Amino acid sequence: MKIQVINKSKHPLPQYATLHSAGMDIRANLSEPIVLKPMERRLVPTGLYIALPPGCEAQMRPRSGLALKRGITLLNTPGTIDADYRGEIGIILINLSTEDFVIEDGERIAQMVIARYEQAEWQEVEILDETGRGSGGFGHTGNK
Repeated sequence: MKIQVINKSKHPLPQYATLHSAGMDIRANLSEPIVLKPMERRLVPTGLYIALPPGCEAQMRPRSGLALKRGITLLNTPGTIDADYRGEIGIILINLSTEDFVIEDGERIAQMVIARYEQAEWQEVEILDETGRGSGGFGHTGNK
């Protein structure tokens, strides 16, 4: 799939790290480092602008290493970039650790997964079909 991109950052375009990677690393594009204090959230610029094909979205997800080792994650995950959005991609980071975290220019702060989707059309009905699970809620499938 070809995706149009404008790269106003000083970094290379996002790329897949391995042959079977689902996500591409996204880098911070900063004029100076950002200190992210515990429980603080910030919108971090990337310098990237994309035009996705209709029927596709870009999902912004946390990087597992930053989450595990430093407590840094994305607030709205996955964050969705719609096919008709043309603004700069920004990453909403939050520091869930007890220590300050310094975001450096060029640091890999998120990963982007491109996914296809379908738009739903609601069909109102009076009753739904029966299933084995029925109306069983959270954790229901693990209880016998």
